[in-house]
Amino acid sequence: MATTISVLDLCPVGEDFGVKQAFENSVSLAQVAEENGYHRVWYAEHHNMPGIASSATSVLIDHIANHTKTIRVGSGGIMLPNHSPLTIAEQFGTLAQLHGDRIDLGVGRAPGTDPKTMRALRRNMHQEDTFPQDVMQLLSYFDEPKAGEILATPAANTHVPVWILGSSNYGATLAANLGLPYSFASHFAPEMLEQALYAYHSHFKPSKYLQKPYVMLAVNVVLAETQEEAEYQFTSSLKGFLGLIRGQRGEVQKPTRDMDSLWNDMEKELVQSRLKYSYVGTPQKVKNDIKQLAETYKVDELMITQNIYDQKTRENTLKLFKELNL
Repeated sequence: MATTISVLDLCPVGEDFGVKQAFENSVSLAQVAEENGYHRVWYAEHHNMPGIASSATSVLIDHIANHTKTIRVGSGGIMLPNHSPLTIAEQFGTLAQLHGDRIDLGVGRAPGTDPKTMRALRRNMHQEDTFPQDVMQLLSYFDEPKAGEILATPAANTHVPVWILGSSNYGATLAANLGLPYSFASHFAPEMLEQALYAYHSHFKPSKYLQKPYVMLAVNVVLAETQEEAEYQFTSSLKGFLGLIRGQRGEVQKPTRDMDSLWNDMEKELVQSRLKYSYVGTPQKVKNDIKQLAETYKVDELMITQNIYDQKTRENTLKLFKELNL
């Protein structure tokens, strides 16, 4: 069973509170995570999403690191096709120089947005897939510089740990071949979990970065003192995914006591399938299910997330989850 527990914070913007409050909430959540012994807290790059405030991910990471002391802070992830590897190396090298060995860099291949916004981000669009080459170039910038090659001045020799994020065999196989740690997005894309982890373990090649496979799973967790309260707070996530299915993006909504009045049977099935790896209820109820997940998939680390409206529930979830002593 995994003993390492971490947090993915989507920095939610609520229907009744704005971006500034979202940032203050994220600082508070990171401090609660640190006080309760969580290993790392990550932030995700999303664009044109009214309910997610972490688009300038490296800036937010610096802000969180300045308001914490020991917890690792990083990206879960940076969508590398939106950027040049050199730019990301300079940003995260700067973070490493400022905050020491507390910075992680998780990178993904998806754009993290819609096609229109993707075009706005990438001033020059390329059809070919350069993600593997970009990752290798990024890794080189954090290593010892070689004569005649580009020097990423803040990044050189910082050896910032790079993770591959994914939800399919593609990222899993790339992480395995490069000998890098792998994080699977089971919190919203559970379909390929088993196949991706099999690909990662079966193709893994030891490297100077990692000698044996290291897997982290992201899962949704909402805990409360009663089952009813946890399920009530989780409806904010259900409403959010329902909006995505309908092509509607907005702020994180307040919870509801009556989801059945909001969706039809097909929508309900689609949302619940996307949120398959969600653990909602009292600590006693979810403990065995989470243990079984970690043991089944040989998980080294669990990263819990809850894209919900209520800040008190978010913080209380971290406290209650840590008390499970997994």
